[in-house]
Amino acid sequence: MASILNRGPHQWQVTIRRKGYPPQTKTFETKKRAEAWATIVESEMARGVFADRTEVERTTLGDLVKRYSEEVSPTKLSCRTELVTSRRLLRHPLALRPLATLRSVDFARYRNQRLSEGAANASVRLELAYLSTMFNTARKEWSIEVRNFLEQVRKPPATPGRKRRLLGDEESRLLAAARKSKAPAFELCVILAIETGMRAGNIMELCWEDVDFEHHLIYVERTKNGDELVAPLSEKAEAFLKSYQCPSKTGRIATFYDSAALSAAFRVACAKAGIKGLHYHDLRHDAATRLAPHVTTATLAKLLGWKTLQMAMRYYNPTPAELVAERRAAESARAVV
Repeated sequence: MASILNRGPHQWQVTIRRKGYPPQTKTFETKKRAEAWATIVESEMARGVFADRTEVERTTLGDLVKRYSEEVSPTKLSCRTELVTSRRLLRHPLALRPLATLRSVDFARYRNQRLSEGAANASVRLELAYLSTMFNTARKEWSIEVRNFLEQVRKPPATPGRKRRLLGDEESRLLAAARKSKAPAFELCVILAIETGMRAGNIMELCWEDVDFEHHLIYVERTKNGDELVAPLSEKAEAFLKSYQCPSKTGRIATFYDSAALSAAFRVACAKAGIKGLHYHDLRHDAATRLAPHVTTATLAKLLGWKTLQMAMRYYNPTPAELVAERRAAESARAVV
């Protein structure tokens, strides 16, 4: 039975105690509203559908972001990216709002604001996905009865995947600039990306102990998707690794702090080589496109470390001339048979 007490002007405090449920207390400005709330809560308890909203009312979005960044983000390979997102959210006015007050319109406005600030569609999509995952974690693992309104928010359209590759003599110009770079191991990082298609993050973490010259392999303990990867070495990559001069062939091969530092060095090299619009990750597209005509789709996925075959189509970016050449080669092979 609900207990309603007048605590002063415009202060009607409701207390509900029922076996099997935590005590519920809330204060209203009028007795009528207090009685209405008590009726609803007691009805939900009687029907066994009551959900305690005390925590969701006292926990702010900022509290949730802090907990997620401390407990969940460090377990992910994308930890650094998620921490950047969490810091941005903690500076936003939404961080001060209790979870119980948030609705889909709030996140729709956040989306629009980020887009108006010039954020890329892909970045905003990732931020919304981060929030959605955080709310699902709060509900499923932390028993916070929060509704995931992100499921109702329209995501910005996905931008077309990049198709930029090395063209003409860009490879030789890029490698020439890389050889002149003051950054240790930069040329090696470029060659490994072109020859193996490995991700920048994996090249950054690569140690000499991961290279098996006897079997011509590189072992990657954990890739972006969480799986191990065995990357076969091309003859060029293996020869360069063997001839690479360094004080000690133990520990990490690259000396960059992270992939962002590698990307910065890559931009400098491209500028010196007179190459425009090329990103370091585009070298992975180039490696995939070179291999694709000579291996099956399943093999290409294994070589590049993809879980789905659809990724092969995203990274296989042949030029029209290359498609013509492959078509003619297929016709010649069929004629021989």
